[in-house]
Amino acid sequence: MAVYTEIPDAELIEYLKQYDIGELHSLKGIAEGVENSNYLLATDAGMHILTLYEKRVNVDDLPFFLGLMEHLAKNGLECPQPILLKTGEQLSKLAGRPSAIISYLDGNSVRRPSNSHCRQLGEALAQMHLAGEGFEIERPNALTVENWRPLYEMSGKGTNTVAEGLSKLIEDELTHLEENWPQDLKTGIIHADLFPDNVFFLKDKLSGIIDFYFACNDVLAYDIAICINAWCFEADHSFNVTKAQAMLKGYNSMREMSDDEVAALPVLCRGSALRFLLTRLYDWLNVPEGAMVTPKNPAEYIAKLKFHQSVNKASEYGASV
Repeated sequence: MAVYTEIPDAELIEYLKQYDIGELHSLKGIAEGVENSNYLLATDAGMHILTLYEKRVNVDDLPFFLGLMEHLAKNGLECPQPILLKTGEQLSKLAGRPSAIISYLDGNSVRRPSNSHCRQLGEALAQMHLAGEGFEIERPNALTVENWRPLYEMSGKGTNTVAEGLSKLIEDELTHLEENWPQDLKTGIIHADLFPDNVFFLKDKLSGIIDFYFACNDVLAYDIAICINAWCFEADHSFNVTKAQAMLKGYNSMREMSDDEVAALPVLCRGSALRFLLTRLYDWLNVPEGAMVTPKNPAEYIAKLKFHQSVNKASEYGASV
């Protein structure tokens, strides 16, 4: 989440008349994240999230994102829901941007996930994969292996200003992944961005998942690899195998991974690390002037990628093989 677009008060008041949520109480920008402009919106009906979709988001994808949240909730996953306009539509326009109001999910993210948090996250991820079955709209992953080299080339000239030798590290890794990316693994709906700030807990019990704006159709085990990277490293970037084992046990308690999925974890984790290294690298070098957004340092994912390059088998992640 972030804020790129400011909203004039008078325009917001008129905008809210399209909804049955009462009058405006307050609006506060949310600085976390990088993709859209997000606000905490309070009205007579309570708290909501107001999202303005910025230029990096394809408007044609919005029915997928909003419809997916409805589909997942109907199939038992705790997640926010789009608030419908009086016309029954999900989308409107505000401050020159496509926009939506989303229900507010109670809870807080955790900064230092415990083993218990990781196990619950694994369970919820598997539940999401199962709940996503039958969703009729499809959206290919726009940030998978064939997209990484063009993304890297957009940052190429500035890459070595971030870390010495980073260009060679990335170029060598791109070649390796393009040649070794696994094929024929089970696919379905994945979240693709399930970091701790997108998972809420109440009294240490997982209360829901938010922010589905990278969700897409892709390999289910790739989503697991993203979560290993996001949840199972410590602040000094050292890998915590106990957390990874807890997460995988939680996942397998809801949906058993196949032998092929388990075996593919090392290369999928490398791919996940490279994907977030590349997007963070681009954002680090291209901060929009005046935007209320804090880019994330790509150095974290340089360290994670180097760790995964040293892994030879899935058991090193705590997986049962």
